[in-house]
Amino acid sequence: MPNMTTEALSVDPDSVLDLVDVSVVREGRKLLDAVNWTVGEGERWVVLGPNGAGKTTVLNIAAASLFPTAGAVGVLGERLGAVDVFELRPRIGYSSAAVSEKLPRSESVRDVVMTASYGMVGRWREKYDEADAQRADDLLAWWGMAEFGKRTFGTLSEGERKRALIARALMADPELLLLDEPAAGLDLGGREDLVRRLSRLASDPYAPVTVLVTHHVEEIPPGFSHILLVRAGAVVAAGPIETALTSENLTTTFGLALNVERYETPAGLRWYARAV
Repeated sequence: MPNMTTEALSVDPDSVLDLVDVSVVREGRKLLDAVNWTVGEGERWVVLGPNGAGKTTVLNIAAASLFPTAGAVGVLGERLGAVDVFELRPRIGYSSAAVSEKLPRSESVRDVVMTASYGMVGRWREKYDEADAQRADDLLAWWGMAEFGKRTFGTLSEGERKRALIARALMADPELLLLDEPAAGLDLGGREDLVRRLSRLASDPYAPVTVLVTHHVEEIPPGFSHILLVRAGAVVAAGPIETALTSENLTTTFGLALNVERYETPAGLRWYARAV
C-alpha cells in the first residue's frame, strides 16, 4: 500500500513524464534515490550516466513496468497506482535488449514489427489487415530496412536488429518512445548510421516525445533537446542539453575529470568527451 507521504505527492497532469521524489529499493539496495524529473511535450531527452547509475530503472518506471518504492509517478497524464497499466502501456513504445531477447528468432522481421500492434512478442492467432502490414513495411523502410521484411529476426546483424526494434517500438503510434542504449554493441559505422536516423526522428514534429538512454556523449543525436545526468541513482543535473551537459557535471556523473566539447554539424550539435 502507498504510504501517506506518497499519497500526498502530486504529479503534473500536463507533463508527459513526471517523477516526484522517486526512490526504488530492491533487496536492500537503493537503485534510485529521490529522483525528480519532468518531461514536457515536444521534448527529446537523453539519460546519461555510468553503468549501474539507475538509467534503465528510470526507463522501466517511465514504461509503467516498474513501480517506485516511494514517490509519485505521472506517465502521459496518468498516475501510476491509479491507472490500469495494461491500458497505459500500449501508448508507450519501448526498445531494449530485454525486448529483443523475448522475440522469436524464427519470426520474420515484418512480423516482429507488426506484432507490436497487439503488444505480442510472436504471432499466435491474432489477425492483421493490410494497413498493419503496410505500416510495418513503411517503418522498416524509414529505418533503412526495406529489404529485410522477409528475413528472419535471428539472421539480422546487431545494427539491423536495433533498427528493427525501433521500428517495432513505433508500430502502435506511441505518444512516448523509450530507447534503452540503442547504439550498444554497434561498430562505428552502425552507430553513426543510427545516430543520423535518430536525429531525423528528433526533427520530425509528429514524432513522439523520446527518451534515449546512453553512457556515451558521442551517441547523443543532433536535435535532442534535454539531458538527465544520473549517478548512483541520484540526479546530478537535468535541463536543456546546451546548459546541463558541462565538463563539471560530466565529471561528477562519471567520477573522473572529464572535458566535454561540442561541435556543429549540418544536422545540429554533436558532443565528445575526453579525460583531463
